[in-house]
Amino acid sequence: MCVFCAAVPATVAVGANLNAKQEKARRDAIAEGKDPSFEKPIVKATLVVVVLLAVCSVIYHILLFPILRV
Repeated sequence: MCVFCAAVPATVAVGANLNAKQEKARRDAIAEGKDPSFEKPIVKATLVVVVLLAVCSVIYHILLFPILRV
C-alpha cells in the first residue's frame, strides 16, 4: 500500500479521536456550568486533509506510478 493510501485511514482515526476529545471537554464544561471554550474546526480540517491525500493518491497512481515502475 502506498504512503498516501495508508495515510487516509490514519488521518481519519486521528481526526475522530481529536473530535471526540473536544466533544467530551465541551460536554464536561456544560455539565459544570461553564461556558465551553472555542471549538476548533477539527472535522473540517480532517476532511480537507483527507481530500488532499486522495488527490495526491490519484495523481501518484495515475501519473507517477506507471512512469516509476520498473
